[in-house]
Amino acid sequence: MSEASAVGTNADWAEPLLSLDSVDTFYGPIHILQGLSLEVRAGELVCLLGGNASGKSTTLKTILGIVRPRNGVVRFAGEDVTRRTTSYRIQRGIAIVPENRRLFGPMTVLENLQMGAYLHNGGTKEDFDRVYGLFPLLYERRAQLAGTLSGGEQQMVAMGRALMSKPRLLLMDEPSMGLAPILVERSFEIIKQVHEAGVAMLVVEQNANVSLSIADRGYVLSTGRLVLEGKAEDLREHEDLRKAYLGR
Repeated sequence: MSEASAVGTNADWAEPLLSLDSVDTFYGPIHILQGLSLEVRAGELVCLLGGNASGKSTTLKTILGIVRPRNGVVRFAGEDVTRRTTSYRIQRGIAIVPENRRLFGPMTVLENLQMGAYLHNGGTKEDFDRVYGLFPLLYERRAQLAGTLSGGEQQMVAMGRALMSKPRLLLMDEPSMGLAPILVERSFEIIKQVHEAGVAMLVVEQNANVSLSIADRGYVLSTGRLVLEGKAEDLREHEDLRKAYLGR
């Protein structure tokens, strides 16, 4: 494990779905992730917290294979995928809801969902029924252009699009970014709803208070190093985290 301070962790859980083991990631000569180790188990909701330039987005890029670590191992579903392509990892069951959602604005809601299932020939009736069951509003708005939706509605489309690929692990990059406070609360309600449907999730966020309120466990990054990890309820009461992120 990392040198980070551990709070209320449990070492007896099952084999992780995703694990990063002592990962070092560089951008040219710049050492971004420094010996990073973290895990997400099947059915877990884990949050990765940190400020700007802490390495959160680089962590997601490393998990997806967009950047490859110079040292360390990335494992998914028991397989070493460190040198595997991004498309291979997506086929194996990783999906992402990117920062600012990045929908295809000139396309309809339905077409955006179909794009999420491009590896499955545009999706089956069962795929659409599952997504519409989670987000009934998307069925009502299926013919509407995605770019005309509100921020909260676009978040639903982005999550629905990712779920169309039937992921085993859903990555979320700064889901609260650009949303009004009331929409942030709604966004995290949606995240919790998807998690309760059985999808493992890694949520990258700066909003520690809201993230930890729905997560099972959390990690805290600072300048590429893991500085704190533990159960979400314990992290919420951790003095250093409260001062740095929770404003109390």
